[in-house]
Amino acid sequence: MGFMKFNGFLIACCLIAHGAVASEKTTLRIGVQATGTVAWELVALEKTPADDYTLVVQQVANAEAGKVALQSGAVDVIVSDWLWVSRLRSTGADFTFYPYSSTSGALVVANGSPIRSLKDLVGKRVGIAGGELDKNWLLLQALAQQEHVDLNASVKKTMGAPPLLNEQLLQNRVDALLTYWNFAARLEGQGYRQVIDGKAILKGLGISETVPTLGYVFKQSWAAAHTQVLKHFLADSSAAKNQLCTSDAAWHEVLPLTQTEDAGTQAILRQHYCEGNVSQWGNKEQQAAARIYSILYSLSDHQLTGPSETLQAGTFWTPEAF
Repeated sequence: MGFMKFNGFLIACCLIAHGAVASEKTTLRIGVQATGTVAWELVALEKTPADDYTLVVQQVANAEAGKVALQSGAVDVIVSDWLWVSRLRSTGADFTFYPYSSTSGALVVANGSPIRSLKDLVGKRVGIAGGELDKNWLLLQALAQQEHVDLNASVKKTMGAPPLLNEQLLQNRVDALLTYWNFAARLEGQGYRQVIDGKAILKGLGISETVPTLGYVFKQSWAAAHTQVLKHFLADSSAAKNQLCTSDAAWHEVLPLTQTEDAGTQAILRQHYCEGNVSQWGNKEQQAAARIYSILYSLSDHQLTGPSETLQAGTFWTPEAF
């Protein structure tokens, strides 16, 4: 077994020792962002190498680079969202999705801010990570509409990359920030307060089921040819995540990857990461995803979802007897 260096850690990789039989194991190529939480699990996975596959870890610069790598065939698996998968399937592509995490973004304000509800955002400066078509922004608008508030017209919007927007909030250049969960967690560690998170937004819209925000994405044809290996990898990934959530020793191993030395922030990151575990994934949850799709199709004027009015069949990978 060989190793590769990944952001300061040695990760089990595909190098085969002299004379070893490479064909005994399937190579599984995964595209990973160095700053993403999948990298945390790879550290835990390295401790227990699999019997029937070896991981080749390919760093990608960002989410878009991962999508390009998957579509070009440079990697077999990435982590992405099911909306993108459905959009591709509507064009004839055979990508499919399996849940990884249900942790979502949050609306964050200074602890002493008067903003306590969505109505309090009227006239305020709001930072939005991901831009106008960010699904959390669209869903937040849908929730505000129930209170007869048009957020799109009544707030002063600032779009940008999450790290830059964090700085905007810290410097009091925006009054509130809707951002990704890990950036929200870092702000919480500095004393900032969540007004509402993605799960609470969905609950306010009448969706009580836990729906994954991110998942492993791969070609359905590739999955059909490597079903057992894929099942084992997904099970190993889940076990690695559980280990990080239950073993302080395992969590200690990934602390450098959190990119913070503040113990309080590390604890908040771990809490939200573990809250994202997907323990139930069946028809009810998939039907809830279809309802979310319909909301986003309407609110984005199908710019986010693509032209299909409904979630595409096959978006979610459901092999028999998984």
